[in-house]
Amino acid sequence: MALDRRAMLRWAACGAAASGLRIALAAPEQAPARLVLVLLRGGMDGLSLVVPHGDAGYYANRSTIALARPGQPEGVLPLDKLFGLHPAAAALMPWWENKQLAFVHASGSADPSRSHFDAQDYMETGTPGRKGTPDGWMNRLASALAPSAANAQARRMMTVGLGPTLPRILQGTAEAASMETGPGAAKAAATDPRAIAAFAALYGSTDPLGRTMQQLTTSRREMQAALASDDPKADAGALSLAALARDTHRLGRLMAADARVRLAFVPVAGWDTHASQGAAHGLLANRFGLLAAGLDALAQGLGDRLRETTVVVLSEFGRTVKQNGNGATDHGHGNVALLLGAGVRGGKVHGEWPGLETASLYEGRDLAVTTDFRALLAEILEQRFRLGDRALASVLPEAPRQRIRAVA
Repeated sequence: MALDRRAMLRWAACGAAASGLRIALAAPEQAPARLVLVLLRGGMDGLSLVVPHGDAGYYANRSTIALARPGQPEGVLPLDKLFGLHPAAAALMPWWENKQLAFVHASGSADPSRSHFDAQDYMETGTPGRKGTPDGWMNRLASALAPSAANAQARRMMTVGLGPTLPRILQGTAEAASMETGPGAAKAAATDPRAIAAFAALYGSTDPLGRTMQQLTTSRREMQAALASDDPKADAGALSLAALARDTHRLGRLMAADARVRLAFVPVAGWDTHASQGAAHGLLANRFGLLAAGLDALAQGLGDRLRETTVVVLSEFGRTVKQNGNGATDHGHGNVALLLGAGVRGGKVHGEWPGLETASLYEGRDLAVTTDFRALLAEILEQRFRLGDRALASVLPEAPRQRIRAVA
């Protein structure tokens, strides 16, 4: 029979005492791992965020939207000999220099779909190519972690989604809370006494919908208590890319204040850039600046909790290598993933780079995928959450057994 960790420590201590050795007390258990997934809806152009300036194919395919090489006017910020970061995302560079930020290029889904709906659904269910999966992989992860939650209150607050609706990734049997954003964050219907009273008059406490409403009301009250110092005057605007930094900072503060929150999902719209994309300046540069500010605000809001939290940024697919006639790009395939925080082997662009020569492109037009997004997530769940093979298979069935070595 295999010994658990505590039994092994007791056995080792007894053996050492019997042999006359002196040993130090065992280190305390590590704090529970936490995960924040940011999904950039619309297909973010990863070739413009993390630019392969050392690949001639990049410049051959992007005559007006390519960014200059490092050291040139408005050039990319150097990451290594092959890659550079878009200058608008400069707020991320301190994290890179501190080895807390990494990228995984040529990553994405193995499914060939260029449909936003299908590709996002596959990324949220964790089952590319399989329609009809009833639940999201983060909900399954919450179920796998549920035994470590001591009570119903802890289970309810384990998983939080940013925004008023329950996204696909959080749907399933495990409870999840939603965190309101924008000007109504402090006055959501679920915390409005009049709305609660009206709802109670329609549904009893034994009705399934009534129980769901009660759980949602309780979780939002608890989140408000943790964020009670927020200045409501500063809470202006709805959930949007422009307000991302405010909302992610609030999420970070919630996670810092409430140790029960271990999983969070942040969907960010606005990445379907078919026209006037720009280069060092313009539409996409503005969005990269807002994204970088939002991630920096999340990390700042987490504070010391960042040492326990791994932030992952994905998008459902990338964009075409060749620019279109409107000075932008269309739906593509391979993309870049971003990793920030706990366990990240930072200061490095991970993954196998397939190159941008025509013969290397996926279907002759797109960056190929050499790292399946499920393999990256599986590595995080193995390394940070210590999930065994059975639990991992329940969360990410059929995930490739690929080792990226981006997380320790």
